[in-house]
Amino acid sequence: MRSHVHVDPDKERDDRLQSLAASFIDGFRKSDDKPAFLELAGIPTSRTGADGLRMHLVDVSIETRWQMGTASPAFASRELVHLPYPSAMVSARETITFVYVSLTERADIDLVEMLAERG
Repeated sequence: MRSHVHVDPDKERDDRLQSLAASFIDGFRKSDDKPAFLELAGIPTSRTGADGLRMHLVDVSIETRWQMGTASPAFASRELVHLPYPSAMVSARETITFVYVSLTERADIDLVEMLAERG
């Protein structure tokens, strides 16, 4: 018998990255100097593309998605079972994406991906 609850380290890491991203988005929105905020956060203004060309940061977008319910396969049917959420369970998920471009390539990189690369 174990005296502690098992914690999934991958889920714990994912939750931490999501929390960091949410804080970053809040700070970015409130910042009066967006370029300085990105510089302080260590977000690169350029990166090397797959073809070796320098890609430059040209756009930052924040997207909000509202989870209104869920759907899952029904037993012995090709239909989905739709479970709409009551208002108290509706939740928002925000993502921030950095768009880098070069003459030959475009890369849309999510902040969570950047944070995961950092380790």
